Amino acid sequence: MSMLATAKAQRRTRFLRFDVWTLISLAILGLFLLFLVYPLWGVLKESVVDGDGAFTLGYFQQFFAKNYYFGTIINSVYLSVAVTVFCLIVGVPFSYFYTFYRLRGAKALFVGAVLSVMSAPFIGAYAWILLLGRNGIGTRAIEFLFPWGAGSVNIYGFAGVVFVLTLKMFPLVSVYMNGAFRSIDASLLEAAEQMGSTGIKRIWDVIVKLTIPTLLAASLLVFMRAFADFGTPLLIGEGFRTFTVEIYKQYLGETGQNHNFAAAIGVIGVVVTAAIFLIQKYAATKFSFSIKPGRVPEKRKPKGIAGVLIYVYMYGLTAFAFLPQLYVVYLSFRNSTGSRFLPGFSLDSYKAAAGKLLGRSIWNTLSFGFISLAIIIVLAVLIAYLVVRRSNVVNSGIDTLSMIPYIMPGAVLGIGLVITFNQAPLALTGTAAIMIIALVVRRMPYTIRSATATLMHIPMSMEEAARSLGASKIKTFVKITTPMMSAGIASGAILSFVAIVTEMSAAIILYNNRTITLTMSAYVAISRGSYGIATAFSAILTVLTAVILLVYLKFTQEDNIKL
Repeated sequence: MSMLATAKAQRRTRFLRFDVWTLISLAILGLFLLFLVYPLWGVLKESVVDGDGAFTLGYFQQFFAKNYYFGTIINSVYLSVAVTVFCLIVGVPFSYFYTFYRLRGAKALFVGAVLSVMSAPFIGAYAWILLLGRNGIGTRAIEFLFPWGAGSVNIYGFAGVVFVLTLKMFPLVSVYMNGAFRSIDASLLEAAEQMGSTGIKRIWDVIVKLTIPTLLAASLLVFMRAFADFGTPLLIGEGFRTFTVEIYKQYLGETGQNHNFAAAIGVIGVVVTAAIFLIQKYAATKFSFSIKPGRVPEKRKPKGIAGVLIYVYMYGLTAFAFLPQLYVVYLSFRNSTGSRFLPGFSLDSYKAAAGKLLGRSIWNTLSFGFISLAIIIVLAVLIAYLVVRRSNVVNSGIDTLSMIPYIMPGAVLGIGLVITFNQAPLALTGTAAIMIIALVVRRMPYTIRSATATLMHIPMSMEEAARSLGASKIKTFVKITTPMMSAGIASGAILSFVAIVTEMSAAIILYNNRTITLTMSAYVAISRGSYGIATAFSAILTVLTAVILLVYLKFTQEDNIKL
């Protein structure tokens, strides 16, 4: 048989070989088509039909014809770029000092920074309102100390949103860069120093340029998070409107609802994020290269004035980023009435929260979280194996589909699920099932990416040895492959779980009193002006997030989280 005929036969076998893994591929593809592609098709369809069901592009014309609506997308892009730039400015030095210097309390710095990014999206904004809002304690203190500057403190608007999101998201850059900095061979730094490249010049010429792919990946993650953020611009944006807030206003607004127009805005948002994602991928290919693992750079001890400034920067930034969470916990024990906090301490806020579905919120948060995480882990392990070990057209398609939620704003998915599953035969709207589906679809990419990256570094020889000893494909997968992937699975799972318990953008479209979570209970309390109750919900959510992270670090003995 000729080589060409052999190749054709192999390709036919590749497509026609039906075994248990083929059935798993088709089943997973079916799930993605049903719970991701079909809802997105529903959003697209909703955006191009009028009230009578006739085709129209009027909603898109309306969006681009009015500067107010078109400006929301421009604002979101402008905001996301600004947040990304500031996160790089703040986060890269933070990671550099953490990686290359022997700092006392480094673990505390890491935990504090990661906890600040893992809090619910709007808690930071809410806390900064209490700190630097018009009647905030920090605002009053500044006006007392500097009376000539009274009224100059303003946490609201574009600058306030950038400030809050930068403090929340710079650890994303830091966590990414920690691994990249540690992968640099110390011999390269020594060679650069011998050639006269020292100080800032060496950092730029060697360290930064070697980590450009990671910088691009971190920038994309920050951009996408900022672009899709709903709670922060809603609470403190005031006149600065973003497209996520506009979707909410059009879909659930109290003064009027226009579901078709909301769907059109969602479609435009997906197109913009997809374009940014493709641009990032293109840029990443231009800077794509591999670094052979070598000698890890030795950490230096901070000395002199420079050492003092490093400690001030590291601990000051971490404390400032984590301050909102601490302040919320503190306020949860203060007496309060409505939006005012009174002298004295009590558990009244927690008692009041108990009468506002606190028990149900905690139960829903944990039960939805664990059920969603279990589904995510199973799907992520299977998808990672299919993509890495059984690459074909179908599995490549599954890999591509699994990344769509990574670049898609949660509100768009929420609208799509409501449109798709609002009637028989799958009337899921308002049920726990639709909440879990949204959480699984939204937060699965973290675990899939982490599990896939881990499996790529596991040699086939272990699996081949098991097969040669008589183990079946499934037994080899369960007994050999999956345990070797455990580190990557755990790393991705912790990110997925924390993102699940703090989910808001999709949940705000889907929740009701039966499916309310801690995040939504806190938001509802804030929107009703019940700040004391809101701090109780937020404090419980913050403590829950901290416990999750600390348990992860304890049992995995990790000093980092691989994003």
